[in-house]
Amino acid sequence: MSSKPMNMVQALNSQLDLKMGQDDSIILLGEDIGVDGGVFRVTDGLQAKYGAERVLDTPLEELGIVGMAIGMATMGLKPIPEIQFQDFIYTAFDQIVNQMAKMRYRTAGRITVPMVLRTPYGGGIKGGLYHSQSGEAYFAHTAGLTVVTPSNPYDAKGLLSSSIDLHDPVIFLEPKRLYRAQKADVPDEDYKVPLRKANLVRSGDDLTIITYGSMVPTVLQAVEKNSLNADVLDLRTLVPYDIDAIIKSVKKTGRVMIVHEAPRTLGMGSEISAAIVERAIEYLYAPIVRVTGPDTPFPYRLEEYYLPNEKRIVAAARKILNFR
Repeated sequence: MSSKPMNMVQALNSQLDLKMGQDDSIILLGEDIGVDGGVFRVTDGLQAKYGAERVLDTPLEELGIVGMAIGMATMGLKPIPEIQFQDFIYTAFDQIVNQMAKMRYRTAGRITVPMVLRTPYGGGIKGGLYHSQSGEAYFAHTAGLTVVTPSNPYDAKGLLSSSIDLHDPVIFLEPKRLYRAQKADVPDEDYKVPLRKANLVRSGDDLTIITYGSMVPTVLQAVEKNSLNADVLDLRTLVPYDIDAIIKSVKKTGRVMIVHEAPRTLGMGSEISAAIVERAIEYLYAPIVRVTGPDTPFPYRLEEYYLPNEKRIVAAARKILNFR
């Protein structure tokens, strides 16, 4: 299998190109995704290759984009809509939680919604409060949705392939500050990274750090620069998340940190903490610590104070490791 260095944008574009070449039922739609290739250029060149009937530039109407995609999916197509920024997705919330997520259940499996809703999310580009939100918990709380977020180019391409082939609705959250932050060797051909399986990206004995998306490189940098002997788990799929991998690591280390940039209250860290306590409290040597964004709107000029960083992660690790 041949490969070449790609950033996340290139990896996602490569996978969309491959899938569209394999399956004529795949339709892309969204704001400025055709001629302009999307605001982050993930769909660059695809309209020129596959035509305006398969790569549709839509009006600025998120409710219409998602509603149209749901209709396409129920009629045998495989739409992949893009919401320009996750912050804009909320006008389509009714369609997502009451139609997209529930169609299989309400029809007793007669009608499915094989669609992947792509959207960039999170901070790191000085986008301010309307272009930097991390709303994964909204979707994680909605039965019927699979929620996926990659942390590197290789996973991005493989997870997108698995999401497209799932035949059920997927919210595919792309951490925008990682779009061009790094390159990795990515196969040119189609391949799959399995859904619902966390990735143990670093192994250690003293501490378990559970994270995902944009925080994975931040955590790895903190661990490696400060010689922390930690398991680092990248969830990759947020719902349903890999509880078996989490509990296996917790039983080994007995100490847990959860890191995400979304606000603290009722975030993924809350759910994972509760699940660990329910299943493995007897293995814990210290309280579980969450390192997260604060419960405030995302700031314009203070990103470095809002987002979890090396200093906060290391301080939390010391607190956990020194607990007696």
